[in-house]
Amino acid sequence: MGGAKLGEATHAREVHHPLLEHQRRHSRPFERILINNNFHLVLGWFFSIILPVMVIWGWEFWDSIGPEQWAAIIGCSSAYLMATVSVQQLAGLPHVKSYVLVTPCVTLYYFFLLVALQTFAVEYDHLYVLITYLVGCASSFIICLAISVFSQKILAIVPFGKAAELYESQGAGWCLLDVPSLDHVRVNGVVADLQADLSDIWRRFLADCTIHRIPVYSSSKAMEMTCGKLSLDHLHEEVQHGSLSPHEGYEALKRGMDILAVLLVIPLVLPLMAMTMAAIRLDSPGPAIFKQRRMGFCCRQFTVYKFRSMYTGCIGKGFTIDGEDPRVTRVGRVIRKYRLDELPQLFNVLKGDMSLIGPRPESMELTGWYAKDVPYFHYRHVVRPGISGWAQVMQGYAADVDGMIGKLEYDFYYIKNFSFWLDVLIIIRTLKTLVTGFGSR
Repeated sequence: MGGAKLGEATHAREVHHPLLEHQRRHSRPFERILINNNFHLVLGWFFSIILPVMVIWGWEFWDSIGPEQWAAIIGCSSAYLMATVSVQQLAGLPHVKSYVLVTPCVTLYYFFLLVALQTFAVEYDHLYVLITYLVGCASSFIICLAISVFSQKILAIVPFGKAAELYESQGAGWCLLDVPSLDHVRVNGVVADLQADLSDIWRRFLADCTIHRIPVYSSSKAMEMTCGKLSLDHLHEEVQHGSLSPHEGYEALKRGMDILAVLLVIPLVLPLMAMTMAAIRLDSPGPAIFKQRRMGFCCRQFTVYKFRSMYTGCIGKGFTIDGEDPRVTRVGRVIRKYRLDELPQLFNVLKGDMSLIGPRPESMELTGWYAKDVPYFHYRHVVRPGISGWAQVMQGYAADVDGMIGKLEYDFYYIKNFSFWLDVLIIIRTLKTLVTGFGSR
């Protein structure tokens, strides 16, 4: 019997081992070129910047153009390259479609370019700038759309333990394996629950994948890559490895950017804040500003400021209930939907209690509840709480147990991946939330 099992295992190894080197997606030379960011950068720059030069001024343009044309070429090259790099950085984050970001990013950097040219009174070729902007948006969109189709991750799942739960999730193409073989599929990696009770054949298969440069991801790592969540079941491992310690250099830089941004924004939103306060006072009796004690940075309590969106004197559970909460006023429904009730927290940011981006600060009641049910819950206070956060733009409001777990998984992902580009993505999605009212309650 033992000899039969050994023969079966040896046969499996002989069948699958030689084929694995051909089953890794994007491993062929031409595929590596097609998914290379530097190749995309040069290709897009040629079509967007150089080709219009040749069409407008001819092949020997360097002999015929003057300072105005060179200013336009250099400026447009800088704007286009920075926009492309920004899109590439954001495209590495979960649930990001690069082609959706192309036009906003190119538009933003060309706007900065025009402001700089006007500020320093630089003469430039207006027609060339317009053409490169239009061509840049179109060509980059086509390139990014083609890349997103060609380079989508295909991940094979070893069907044991928690790895199988990822099969229905978005963020990648999934292939559920029936046998330890990749004979009929090329993949970017294999996902397995390494804590599950895997047979020797499956463990040997994972080892062979690693030997042949096919990445093997744990189910928690795959969840992080594709869903933008950090599994609470593996949180103790992140704590032990120091992954929840944010980069102190960026933390200091972010604090400076918060202060600068608030000082620039407050003069613009003060009229809106004044109208909101007037509408609240006219709609229902009571103060326009609501104050509440919340848990903040390094577990220090602070007073958060919000526009009042509920009737005064109503007794509740410390959080907004699902559906039509009778405590919410007519004006409150509007300002909650578009997050206008959060505007007074700009002053919390100036005080240092909060950041513009970070995990939402919880009330003391919810903090006590979460701390009892979730080990390491207080680790979310290792960074400043924010007006908007990763959990808010990905999930929206949540106060029940299931929603709380999902929210914390997003919060811990943010803490582990604390970075400039993740903050930029949250800002972009927050602006979308302000328009759509996603996740309000």
